[in-house]
Amino acid sequence: MEQLLLALRAIAETTRLRIVALLAKGELTVGEIVQILDQSQPRVSRHLKLMGEAHLLERVQEGTLVFYRLSEAGLSQELMNCVLSLVPADDAGFKADMVALDTIRAERVAWAQEYFRKNAESWDEIRSLYISESQVEEALLAMQGRKNINRMLDIGTGTGRMLDVFCPYVTHATGIDLSREMLAVARANMVEKGLANAQVRQGDMYSLGVEDNSQDLIVFHQVLHFALDPLAAIKEASRALSSDGCILIADFAPHEEEFLRIEHAHRRLGFADEEIVGLAKSAGLQLREIKHLDGGKLQVTLWCFTKRVGKE
Repeated sequence: MEQLLLALRAIAETTRLRIVALLAKGELTVGEIVQILDQSQPRVSRHLKLMGEAHLLERVQEGTLVFYRLSEAGLSQELMNCVLSLVPADDAGFKADMVALDTIRAERVAWAQEYFRKNAESWDEIRSLYISESQVEEALLAMQGRKNINRMLDIGTGTGRMLDVFCPYVTHATGIDLSREMLAVARANMVEKGLANAQVRQGDMYSLGVEDNSQDLIVFHQVLHFALDPLAAIKEASRALSSDGCILIADFAPHEEEFLRIEHAHRRLGFADEEIVGLAKSAGLQLREIKHLDGGKLQVTLWCFTKRVGKE
């Protein structure tokens, strides 16, 4: 009862209710909230702190930026959904906030498009070496079975493309990446695609920051060839995987395109099946399926693993 009263007191103020309505549309930085509300940062920060203490919001630090999102905790989520449903759709203040939010989002999209434009040449150089991404994505969906699942984790999310691919089948999807620049691109793409059930955060593949057995689908899409320690990354994913979940890995088979190491920071020039299967076995996983996708100089391989049950 005390927690409910704390949450009710925290939300029962005009500015805080406006902030909740904004965050219901997706996560925002403190600066973006300040810009939309046209209030001072200290004042906005006080409101955010109060709602954080009431467990209505989650705070995520990424370098010099701080992102806020609505808490996924049961009581907080139910309370905020109920309160927001009572806000008049024609309220002038809320409508103005949504217009300002749309402006912020448009700026994100424009930034992402410019980032892609500047880096398109190097990405296209790599993509020209293997089968089309649409075919890889279709094969991943088929391997997963297009089953509806609760929680998905996309490790090394990059532009957030895997979130877009799998979100129709996922209740809650999270993408993690070390690069703040790529997370900005992913956020812009999520807004453009309307991925309300997805979020991204800065994170490390070796320390995912999620509970044991909490993820029903974990994806490594063209990520392991950057890893300093692929075994550690797979072990950490295995720890987070639910007992009936699966891990999908998409990466290159062994190749000799040395320029990928020199110019694009690929630490590994592909993986043989026996290596990936061996790493997965060491992490307590068992192989469910392998697919090889030929086309171009590079072969893409897909591996699907589940938790190993009992002794072999």
